Amino acid sequence: MVRCGCALLRKYGNFIDNLRIFTKGGSGGMGYPRLGGEGGRGGDVWVVAHKNMTLKQLKNKYPQKRFVAGGGANSRVSALQGSKGKDCEVPAPVGISVTDENGQVLVTTLRPELGKIMYNDFKQISVADLPGLIEGAHMNKGMGHKFLKHLERTRQLLFVVDISGFQLSSVTPYRTAFETIILLTKELELYKEELQTKPALLAINKMDLPDAQVKLQELMKQLLSPEDFLHLFETKMIPEK
Repeated sequence: MVRCGCALLRKYGNFIDNLRIFTKGGSGGMGYPRLGGEGGRGGDVWVVAHKNMTLKQLKNKYPQKRFVAGGGANSRVSALQGSKGKDCEVPAPVGISVTDENGQVLVTTLRPELGKIMYNDFKQISVADLPGLIEGAHMNKGMGHKFLKHLERTRQLLFVVDISGFQLSSVTPYRTAFETIILLTKELELYKEELQTKPALLAINKMDLPDAQVKLQELMKQLLSPEDFLHLFETKMIPEK
């Protein structure tokens, strides 16, 4: 099946930059039923991150903003299996999110990353990376319970939060770093209150972005006196503890 549609690339820093593009997968080739031949699969469209790329450069390089993969080759007597169509790559900046025209996230993590850290004395600890916990995870939204159940077996939690905040898609509200921390805490509480008793650390990333230090100072004030800022939240968003 050929898939086509629009994708929205979003970049977050000290400003938000959006770029809407048209994408279409390649159509499959014709088969050769009499001899059992199969047409080649259509090509795929890939979003490939490049460190030195910006959305403005992408727009200037591809003003039509159309990315169409090649069609698969037809089956023939000399080659019953048609070759796959040529893939099409969309060069994009590092750190973007990609959504479709309905705001659904196209690029996400489907399973936790599990690994081990070994120290010089050969002691080991197991680490589970659970990215993308979203609002409503306790109700099994997104990867919800599949991710949250891993937290029950952990001894300590490490929250990694973007200093610029977070927005899942164009149809969901933007959350500041402080709001993200509060909401993550609330999600754990709603899923299983016992998770709040686990030792936890907080790491703030993307500190190389413009105005990151200013935002960090503001976040520190909020974390030191959270009660002074809870009036900004709906009651249902505020953790009990």
